[in-house]
Amino acid sequence: MDSEIIVQDLELRSLIGFDGNPLNGLILHPDGVHLVYPLGTNIAAYNWHTKAQRFFEGHTNVISAVTVSSSGQYVGSGQVNYMGFRSPIIVWQFDTGQLVAKYESHKVRVESVAFSSCENFLISLGGVDDGSVIVYDIGKREVLCGSSSVKSTAGSATVLQPVHTRGECFVVAGDNILRLWTLNREQRNIQGLDGSFAKIKRKILCTIVDRLDEYAYCGTSTGDVMKIKLNFSSDTAVVAPTNAPTLVGCFAKYPPAGKNKRGTSAAAAVELYSKGITALYLVADGTMLVGSGDGVVELVKQKARGTCSKPDSTRLATPTRPLLVAVKSANVDSSVTSIQLMADGIVLVGTVNCELFAIRAHDFDVTCLFTCHTSVVYDLAFPHGYSKVFATASKHDVRVWSVDTLQELLRITVRNFTCSGVLFSYDGAQIVTSWNDGNIRIFSPETGRLLYAINNCHNKGVSAIAMSKDGRKLLSGGGEGQVRVWQVDNLNGALQAVLKEHKGPVSSIDVHQLGHEAITASADGTCVVWDIVRFTRLSIMFSSTIFTSAKYHPNGAQLLTCGTNRYIGFWEALDGSLIREIEGSSASALNSLDVTPNGKYIVTGSSDQMVKVWLYNEGVPTHVGVGHAGVVTNVKVSPDGRFVVSTSADGGIFLWRFPHAADTAPPGSRCSANSVGGGGAGSLREQQTDRSRQLSLKKTLPARKENIKVISKVQKVRTATDCSRQTAASTVGGDGNATETAVDGSVKCLCRRGSTCVCCDHSAGGRKIKPFVR
Repeated sequence: MDSEIIVQDLELRSLIGFDGNPLNGLILHPDGVHLVYPLGTNIAAYNWHTKAQRFFEGHTNVISAVTVSSSGQYVGSGQVNYMGFRSPIIVWQFDTGQLVAKYESHKVRVESVAFSSCENFLISLGGVDDGSVIVYDIGKREVLCGSSSVKSTAGSATVLQPVHTRGECFVVAGDNILRLWTLNREQRNIQGLDGSFAKIKRKILCTIVDRLDEYAYCGTSTGDVMKIKLNFSSDTAVVAPTNAPTLVGCFAKYPPAGKNKRGTSAAAAVELYSKGITALYLVADGTMLVGSGDGVVELVKQKARGTCSKPDSTRLATPTRPLLVAVKSANVDSSVTSIQLMADGIVLVGTVNCELFAIRAHDFDVTCLFTCHTSVVYDLAFPHGYSKVFATASKHDVRVWSVDTLQELLRITVRNFTCSGVLFSYDGAQIVTSWNDGNIRIFSPETGRLLYAINNCHNKGVSAIAMSKDGRKLLSGGGEGQVRVWQVDNLNGALQAVLKEHKGPVSSIDVHQLGHEAITASADGTCVVWDIVRFTRLSIMFSSTIFTSAKYHPNGAQLLTCGTNRYIGFWEALDGSLIREIEGSSASALNSLDVTPNGKYIVTGSSDQMVKVWLYNEGVPTHVGVGHAGVVTNVKVSPDGRFVVSTSADGGIFLWRFPHAADTAPPGSRCSANSVGGGGAGSLREQQTDRSRQLSLKKTLPARKENIKVISKVQKVRTATDCSRQTAASTVGGDGNATETAVDGSVKCLCRRGSTCVCCDHSAGGRKIKPFVR
């Protein structure tokens, strides 16, 4: 009797991207080497030198707050939970990754967490549905005390910041509220002192306290900085402040010369930060890094203020006074949520668009380190026989990623449209994409240049695409249920046939490896096997489900399907009869399915946010991967069979280590001796055919043909050229953030008007785009 199979955890190899939504979610560990940040339900510790990742696992939903203790010993985090449930807070040991404590004290959402400076306590702030602040004793593993963070005359509190010299004190701030709390450990309570703002109303978005605990600097939605005196005693042994926090003033930048408004005195004229100040960082030399809602990152210093002859009449009318002078500036194009400074002068900036930038402090040159999708990933594809890169399709764009460096190599952007499908041609020379505007666009794999487009393919958008191995036939499925076969070459596509059978949107298409037939799955509960040579239906399969995926087994003998009925279906390829069904999920729909190259294993992704590896013959799971914070939309096994890539509805991309031995040689097909890997005369005849085709096309093709297999590991993102800039803020450079691909696939320059760059021809006042040159 066979031994019982034990389901194990699927090992997470790496994550692509980072979640920039939590305030101060990007943290530089005190060792100066590791970056700590959330993505999905995991927290990643990224080694800056070795580029290796470690993960802290334990959350069940999206992580909303992250913190690291002052010595780096602990990592703490809180999450979002469903309405009516309490949200867990977890504390880990950083070095070992061991879980130290886990408790639930807040309802629905944890807004912010922070360790006290003495590292004895973890302080947490609840969201709008909770409205409380909790102090947890790490040593005793118990909740010490708590209190309401809501003020009757103010809005909700969203910012939590501990002080540096007193472990029992911390600051909570938010909408027209700033409260300095003091913990009394013996009496197990906390007492708060409200800061006095007089008649000034401000919504505080971020707070930072100086090292001596003299002042707190608060970034506001108005676009200025509130400077607040905390009124602590000079004796650090005295814990409680002598008075309530008092407002020193609201300060902003001095306006550029000659830009004062008419009728406004120079003392009162200020320049506010657009969309508010969302991140602050105090530098040791007294300067300050400021991040704003419109993506501006500036290094500012405080200018000595002269005596004001009128302290009076304009004070309430214009409470913001000029104090800051911008020294250096850059722009990262989206709201800044985190700022950290490394010892070697690198400024790390995290944005709400889930992008991580590195800015050199001496010249404020910007480089993109991490980026990821911010919306649903609809499709995922590997090049044939090449596992170093893969492509993903999402709203507005298609991206190509490097498996080794986890970097974005290419971004093809089509504004205001959603890419529903992506695939590589068999020879790797084309990226074929389908869009919800009903068009199919084919791009070059290295530069992202538009090769050609097939317009008006389907009147309700193209929902699925597939291509034959010889690259001559392209199949597309539409939202109206039609399947169309296109004859394609390097310049255009011609319609060959329209196959009408489905009554609902086509969700998946897979072409047989011999290229003579294909299977299509639809939301109407049918899967159809088509003869794409004679353009007739061979067989049809019915089920009470919405089919989400259909695949040929590598040997061509069986078909695999999955759908909303939670079952994996095994069908006979010859006549479409059902062989067996196995339950793929206990409660949720199966959204994607893939088969390993050797045909021994199946990988599935489901709406319960799980990735599972199954034995094909036995029909039992061997490994389960948990970590996605959204519905798993796609799973793919790499061509070399070494890892699995999965994508989710929140934009996350996970790389899992495949748990079984990589054996990529597929079994021989029972359908024909000419199958891939079958060897013999069929393989030789196929190679001769490919060679003759290449020779026949040699006269018409350019001397160098782009291929995805030779794409550089340091390829510029968004097909960028090397754009120079006159000022530090003129553009975002580095890994290609200066340019992006326009609707037609050409390179669109994003350099500011008035600057000089090599990607644009500025003659005659125009902005003519020059072609990309490698």
